[in-house]
Amino acid sequence: MDIRAMNLSSVDLNLLVALEALLSERSVTLAARRLGLSQPAVSHALRRLRELFGDPLLVRSSGGLQPTERALSLSAPLAHALEAVRRTLEGPAAFDPATATRTFAVATADHGSFVLLPELWAALNAEAPGVDVAVRAGTVEQGMRELLDGELDLLVGPYQREVAGYYRQRLLHERFVCVLRRGHPAARGEFTLDRWLSLPHLLVAPTGRPGSAVDAALAAMGRTRRVGLSVPQFLLAPHVVAASELVWTAPERMARAYAALLPLTVVPVPIALEGFTVWQSWHERRHRDPGHAWLRQRVRAVAAGTRREDERGDE
Repeated sequence: MDIRAMNLSSVDLNLLVALEALLSERSVTLAARRLGLSQPAVSHALRRLRELFGDPLLVRSSGGLQPTERALSLSAPLAHALEAVRRTLEGPAAFDPATATRTFAVATADHGSFVLLPELWAALNAEAPGVDVAVRAGTVEQGMRELLDGELDLLVGPYQREVAGYYRQRLLHERFVCVLRRGHPAARGEFTLDRWLSLPHLLVAPTGRPGSAVDAALAAMGRTRRVGLSVPQFLLAPHVVAASELVWTAPERMARAYAALLPLTVVPVPIALEGFTVWQSWHERRHRDPGHAWLRQRVRAVAAGTRREDERGDE
């Protein structure tokens, strides 16, 4: 048979395993012992190999079986090919954070970055000094596409929907509070609905479109508010509020962190307002990747460390 024209589907690949053992042991008996087969079975395999390659492959000599030139030329490529097959069948290698060199791509809005990244980076850097993280912004739709295409490892944010082929894991729940500059007259006494609605509001609108959970809740009550200023990023909001008469209805963790740094006052929202849950989402193509699993575990552990006692009671 012309090897160059050989159809691989017509070849019993177990014969190549037998050939590897025969070339290594130079003995049918020893090869049979290594393979866990009978001596007649290995002798039969050798006959088939000789027919397949059109060459004796191993010939008798005073020192036992000796490989032909053809067999010698096959030895190294065969060993490399079978080793590659074995590695493939063994599955992914274990992930060792201490020695790993890898970059993970994570998409999240600035709220997720603010709440999670400082502690996450400290944890990753301590355990895996060779691991880097590239954080990027973008829409949910873009993030889902990039997860599918393998360009993104994790999507972190308040993305509620479940989609076939994707996994998601709850990280934390965020409540809303109102933020005003320290000394604002509206913060004196009870912060009522009418007082809240009498103020100009600051809205964080990453997409640039009007409307929010606050506006939906007010509409259900037959009320509206005036949005005096709309900005595209959370991190702009506290600095603007600290120097203005605006009120900002903000995620609590971010609001309280900035109130410790800037002249801000935090008060409760004067209506029942549902918060939002932050999730980490990923595609099934990464689900069994040991390195990716390690990253997900670290993100979840950091998020758990930010949770309030009332949140932990919900689990």
